[in-house]
Amino acid sequence: MAKGRSRPWRVGRALLLALLLPVVLALAAVLALRFLPPPTTAFMLEARLAALAHGENFHIQYQWVPLEQISPHAALAVIASEDQQFPFHYGFDFNSIREAVRAHERGDRKLRGASTISQQVAKNLFLWNGHSFVRKGLEALLTLMIETAWPKERILETYLNIAQFGRGIYGVEAAARSYFHKDAAHLNSGEAALLAVVLPNPVLLRVDAPSRYVLTQRDWTLHQMANLGGPAYRNVIEPP
Repeated sequence: MAKGRSRPWRVGRALLLALLLPVVLALAAVLALRFLPPPTTAFMLEARLAALAHGENFHIQYQWVPLEQISPHAALAVIASEDQQFPFHYGFDFNSIREAVRAHERGDRKLRGASTISQQVAKNLFLWNGHSFVRKGLEALLTLMIETAWPKERILETYLNIAQFGRGIYGVEAAARSYFHKDAAHLNSGEAALLAVVLPNPVLLRVDAPSRYVLTQRDWTLHQMANLGGPAYRNVIEPP
């Protein structure tokens, strides 16, 4: 009887270890990336593989810089545009989630984002594009890990460094050099707002050829930056 019971126990233990091992590895990666700049991200690898599969010539521009070397305008712009509750929530903006659900129920087809900066960091670093329940569940778990293990400054620093701002352009330093021929430290408010508003779709929305929609969103973001304590709106409108 003891031998008969030992086999199910071994199988159960093996299954438990198989379930726990990815969680432990993810937690180890999250803890390491609190202190180390990521050499790449899941989204960068996915873009590189997609280009390779189509035989395209693809080059990634990515250079990590500390938060102290990024213009405060850039940090304020992404918060104003993407996640104004970022300093206060613990990874999830439930008010925005409720608004997105209600908009969907009303049949509103306009894209309404509910992901926080923390969720986007988790997704960009570790996951893949898509909308499956499995991916959303993994995103939620990773977001909780990041919010628990990292200070808000590290989350914002990582987001600014890995967000995609155009085809093959990742991070605000690469974006500042590509579009404005300057370091991220010297971005002004108008440039920072323009970069921030393309983040929902940095391939369709262009920094170098901004549509009327992009320029309208830039102006709205500048208003929000002023409301959050940035310079007065009338003093920061600059040509793209």
